Amino acid sequence: MELHIIILLCLAAFAAGFIDAIVGGGGLIQTPMGLILLPNLPVSTVVGSLKIPAFTGTAFAAFQYLKKVVIQWRLLLIMMCLAVPSAFLGSTILTLVSNDFMKPLLLVVLSLLFIYTYAKKNFGQHVAKDHSAATQIIYAVVISIIIGFYDGFIGPGAGSFFVVAFVTLLGFDFLHASANAKMVNLATNFGSICLFLIKGKIIWAIAIPMAVCNGLGGWVGAKLAINKGNGFIRIFFLVVVVGTLIRFAYDVFYK
Repeated sequence: MELHIIILLCLAAFAAGFIDAIVGGGGLIQTPMGLILLPNLPVSTVVGSLKIPAFTGTAFAAFQYLKKVVIQWRLLLIMMCLAVPSAFLGSTILTLVSNDFMKPLLLVVLSLLFIYTYAKKNFGQHVAKDHSAATQIIYAVVISIIIGFYDGFIGPGAGSFFVVAFVTLLGFDFLHASANAKMVNLATNFGSICLFLIKGKIIWAIAIPMAVCNGLGGWVGAKLAINKGNGFIRIFFLVVVVGTLIRFAYDVFYK
């Protein structure tokens, strides 16, 4: 593997870890860069190798959040336990079928999400949801299964979808949503990694240096998000949604 390719991949990994730590969406940088710089490798091998740095960056970011933000462990443990097999299933199906048919639908969903978030200025501020414990668990189960499967099957933007789910369904503010989303996203990455390990799809010479850089980016991004708070995270969220829209629009209209 040429040194300049490793360097470019590591720079992409740092940027991905930084963005993902704040509001999710790091895969929008890391995955396309990997596919561009490693055109001779099977897509499943590239995606599998990139799951290692994604996991590392999420872990570093989660550690920073854990030190500063209150985590609802009872709810999270349920979500993480469900997210692992959901992502594993999604990655398994990815090795069998194409996921392109879902991208037009995601383009519409993301467009509506951007409009709503931009128009509703208090979106992502703390809103107390009068849920019973049972209702909260039901929402948690639905979030974990659907977005966990999505992360394994498609990937980019999954962290952002977790943040949105925590805000809209469970009433978290952006900071607490980002913190809790990191923990569940850690589980989805682990589920996908299990599948790619079984399939022998991970190239460690690529994965390890990228993991170091992604972890560093995640550490820096999480500290910045904690220090800046909800307003900063909301703006960053809008930027990431626009990036996701552009990515899916390109896939839908120009491929």
